[in-house]
Amino acid sequence: MAPLPPIFQDTENEQECVLPKDDTYTPLLRRSRRRRNDDKNAAPFSWVDYGIFALLGMAMLWSWNMFLAASPYFQDRFQANEWVLENSQSAIIAVSTVTNLGAMIILTNMQCIGHYSSRVYLGLCINFFVFALLAVSTAVFLQVLPSQYLGFILVMATSSSLASCLIQNGAFALAASFGRPEYMQAMMAGQGVAGVLPAVAQIISVLVAPTEEPVSGGARAVNSDAGFSTLIYFLTAEVVFCIVLLAFVPLERQYCRLAGHQTASIDGHLEREGGTRRLVAVTTVFKKLYWCSAAIFTCFVIAMFFPVLTPKILSVTPPSKANPLLAPAIFIPLALFFWNLGDLVGRGSALLLPFRGPQAMLFAMSVARILFLPLYTLCNIHGRGAVIPSDLFYLLLVQFPYGLTTGWLASNCMMNACERVDKGERELVGGLMALCLMAGLTFGSLLSFTVAGI
Repeated sequence: MAPLPPIFQDTENEQECVLPKDDTYTPLLRRSRRRRNDDKNAAPFSWVDYGIFALLGMAMLWSWNMFLAASPYFQDRFQANEWVLENSQSAIIAVSTVTNLGAMIILTNMQCIGHYSSRVYLGLCINFFVFALLAVSTAVFLQVLPSQYLGFILVMATSSSLASCLIQNGAFALAASFGRPEYMQAMMAGQGVAGVLPAVAQIISVLVAPTEEPVSGGARAVNSDAGFSTLIYFLTAEVVFCIVLLAFVPLERQYCRLAGHQTASIDGHLEREGGTRRLVAVTTVFKKLYWCSAAIFTCFVIAMFFPVLTPKILSVTPPSKANPLLAPAIFIPLALFFWNLGDLVGRGSALLLPFRGPQAMLFAMSVARILFLPLYTLCNIHGRGAVIPSDLFYLLLVQFPYGLTTGWLASNCMMNACERVDKGERELVGGLMALCLMAGLTFGSLLSFTVAGI
């Protein structure tokens, strides 16, 4: 029988090649001393590096949130096909997350192929190309069938998800290799910014180029003002990816200087320390972080219901009395803004209020967030009326705290994971936690179909 590939071998009990047989199990005191030495050897904290990692975090989820905030425009394009209109949001989310998870699994098991920085560069370039095509789509082929346009959007979402996965896998590994938990938090905060700014960009673009109310029933041409405002919206992504690409250059040079003595192995991380080699398996790291891994997985499973439910909820103010901010084209991005604002505040507060308790508590708090989901049934779903007729209730007591708890828990899971492993395991931890995050997004997106018809 052929031996299992290294990724499936548990090397926790394997010995370093320079150690005698009786030193296989490292004494606890020696392990603690080694971890303290690792902390001393960590790169010094830099606010410049912190800012660059925050930009990378923003780039990871910028495209994802662009697709979410553009849902009013997509709904406008899908009006002529009821099934496409009803299921498009879940389809976009499912395709995105399944692609991201599959790519993340492959990249986690291919640590020896390519540099982490190369993955970041490639991901940024792919996303730039994708949003160039999306911008063009707002001005040409406006008469295509909704099913055809949905197919195009799904291809773009798949390509963008692959690009985001490359950025995520590379950037988390780079941040972990610096040995600074603050840089992990910086990327989580950047992801929160990526949720807020696209929603703001969509609101501004609609205010700059107001659109007429869609005409119900039948196929029709897309309003030219709607296309122009969305064109502006997609072009902002081009600017963002260019800025992140330029900012990443000095960080990559610093990483090359810091990690010049390290190489990668197909099953994890291969570290050179004074002529020794220590092979680290994914299973070894997972055994130290199973509660953190489960917590971040559960956190994003529950979070994935909000992008499906949010486009379905309208303002309780009748259209005849509503001001422009309460029209669906702006109210939906406004609701996304409040959720993502809470997410951003939560991710930022993790730096000031870090979690220091047992990992199992993080998992328990992640599960408890399922209580937010019934609150959506109290709001104005599809304009059918709300049990609690208040937009402030929906925005401030449902969306904002739902996002707040997501951001705080996710950031603390990533920071705790980075602190609970040895130096030689840090890069692998970055990829492993990103994999668990994406697994949660994927599973949650598939579960979201259960509320697609609500």
